[in-house]
Amino acid sequence: MLVLGIETSCDETGVAVYDGKSDPLAGRLLAHAVHSQIAMHEAYGGVVPELASRDHIQRLVPLTRHVLAHAGRRLADLAGIGYTEGPGLAGALLVGASYAHALGEALGVPVLGIHHLEGHLLSPLLATRRPEFPFVALLVSGGHTQLMRVDGIGAYRLLGETQDDAAGEAFDKTAKLLGLGYPGGPALSALAERGIAGRYPLPRPMLASGDLDFSFSGLKTAVLLAARNADPAAYPDIARAFVDAVVEVLVAKCVRALKFQALTRLVVAGGVGANKQLRAALDAEARKRGFDVFYPEAELCTDNGAMIAFAAAQRLVRGAPPTGHAFTVKPRWPL
Repeated sequence: MLVLGIETSCDETGVAVYDGKSDPLAGRLLAHAVHSQIAMHEAYGGVVPELASRDHIQRLVPLTRHVLAHAGRRLADLAGIGYTEGPGLAGALLVGASYAHALGEALGVPVLGIHHLEGHLLSPLLATRRPEFPFVALLVSGGHTQLMRVDGIGAYRLLGETQDDAAGEAFDKTAKLLGLGYPGGPALSALAERGIAGRYPLPRPMLASGDLDFSFSGLKTAVLLAARNADPAAYPDIARAFVDAVVEVLVAKCVRALKFQALTRLVVAGGVGANKQLRAALDAEARKRGFDVFYPEAELCTDNGAMIAFAAAQRLVRGAPPTGHAFTVKPRWPL
């Protein structure tokens, strides 16, 4: 089963071709490509939805041609199409959805809307070293920070989530407070590497709450107060204090979730999952406590079509009904 995956939820256009074969879990990613809009949105300090939508329109056809050529396949070889139905920016989602359905109608193949977070959740299954079910998953993608129990394809249970800002939002907002560019997360992490630990005692929100929920808005406010009276030369130390606080909370909640669920496999997915400080801390904790931690390939941490193609292949082979060509999108859509 050859599946085309289309991702247009925000500011990356992703297209991929996945060969599900007879067992989609044993299939192979043939090709994928992502176009990032960072350079376009940087001048505005954040994503401009209308510009994002227009850029998706321009990129989808060339990227589709590119991945099919790289995979050595033709449009006529496709057996199904998956696209991101939500959550995300409404206009950007509509571009991907309308493109997918028009292509599916022309080819006479089923088209399936995929939850963006399900794509991230399953993306580590595309890695060379991949987990078996069941596992606990930490989803740290854009506006989402959630802990899930995953018992199989489509079998997801929410264990905890952020009560306000997600970790990724807190990274970007903190970076802006420190005068860093857009997107701020990677720049903030790089700045933190130059900082000295312990110089700025920042709070660890909800660390001792006893549950699996998160809160990062107060931490962002603490950074604002620290930076207001600090010399810019101290910004690396403030960045280090912020990153250390976020990482400590995320790691502690992951360990707690594994204990509550009596599991020994942890999956980390989403853009913040590529953060090197978080990975180093989780790896160290895994060695100490004897659990296994799994990550997607670094190139699949950001939004991409590969995770959508993979999720669609899993759904289609299990008999999930296609959405039909009278479609909608879901900018807000709980997993």
